[in-house]
Amino acid sequence: MRVWFNKTFSSIHSALRLIREADVEGRYELLASSPNPHALVKLVAHQFFDEPSKLTGADYVDWCERFCVEHNIGIFVPGKEAALLAESHERFARIGTRIMSCASHANLELIHNKGQFYATVNCPQAPSAEYLPCTNIDEFDHAYAELGKRHEALCLKPAVSVYGIGFRRIREDRTAFDIFAGGHEYQIDLASLRTMLAAQGSFPTLLVMEYLAGHEFSVDCVADHGSLKCAVARRKPLGLNVGQIIDTREDIQIACQQITTQFGLNGYANIQFKEGRDGLRILEINPRMSGGVAMACLAGPNLPYLGLAGFDQGYGMLSIPPIAEGMRVGEYNQATVFS
Repeated sequence: MRVWFNKTFSSIHSALRLIREADVEGRYELLASSPNPHALVKLVAHQFFDEPSKLTGADYVDWCERFCVEHNIGIFVPGKEAALLAESHERFARIGTRIMSCASHANLELIHNKGQFYATVNCPQAPSAEYLPCTNIDEFDHAYAELGKRHEALCLKPAVSVYGIGFRRIREDRTAFDIFAGGHEYQIDLASLRTMLAAQGSFPTLLVMEYLAGHEFSVDCVADHGSLKCAVARRKPLGLNVGQIIDTREDIQIACQQITTQFGLNGYANIQFKEGRDGLRILEINPRMSGGVAMACLAGPNLPYLGLAGFDQGYGMLSIPPIAEGMRVGEYNQATVFS
C-alpha cells in the first residue's frame, strides 16, 4: 500500500525511518513530498516528490487530490492544510484514498487556538492554567493585575503559535539588559513588554497566564477515533540535566485518555503538560507526531508504525509492547551527505 506524507515538520524523517524498520513484511511504500528539495525525509522515503511552494487552501487540496490519483495513494497522512483536508474525507474516498486526520475539522481549528482550547478542555486530572486574553495594552494591564493577585509569576503566549514562538516569562526583577546579557531565553521584562504592546495599538490575541515552573511532559500518543491506544510520556528534567525520562505516571495516562475522548483524537497526537504550584496542567495538543517521537519509541512501542498499521488494519491486529518506565533517552546529531 502506498502511503503519502505531504509537507510537514522536518522531524518526520524519524517517523518514516521507524515505520520502515517495523514494516518487516514490506506492506507500506512510503512517499513524502516537500517544497524543500533537500528535506531530510528524502533520505528515508521510498519516493520523494517536490511540492509547489505557493499553493494554499482549496487550490492545495485540489493539488493533493491530483497527486493521490496520479500516484495511487491508499493512505494520506496530511501535515500542511491538515484541518482543511479533514473536511475532505469523502471526496478523497471516492478516488480510493483514506485521509488519516488527527481530529475533525472543527476540533483541529479549536486545538490550534489555545484560548479557545483552554476554554473548552475538560480534563480534571490536568486542567488548564489560569489565563486571561488581551488584544491591547489596557486589556494586558487588567489581566496582569488580576492574575498577579493570585500567582507569583506570570507569562505570555500567543493564542495561535507553534514551536513556543512568542512565549515569554514576564520578569519584574530583571531589566531588559539583565535578560540580554545573561542569556535568559524566553523571558522579557515587564517595562519593555508594556512599551512594545502599547506601540502596537491592537494585536492578535495574547494570553496572560500563570507561569508553571515545574516539570514539562511531552506525551506521544496513538489513538483510534477517541480511544487512546498508547501514550508514552517523556519528562523533561529541570536545569541542565541531559536527556529525558520515560514516565508512566497514572494521572498523565488518565488525562491523555480524557483529552483523546473529548476531542475524538485519531492516529498521531502529541499532548503537552506542565506542573505548577497546584499540580499538573494541560499546555496543548499538537495534532501530529512530535519532534521527539523517536526518543519515545526507545521505551518500547514503535508509535509511528502502530499508528499507521492501526489506522490501516485495526488495532485488534497489533501487539503493543509495554513501556519501559524510568528509561533516560536523548538524541545526538550525526553528519551525513545528501546525494
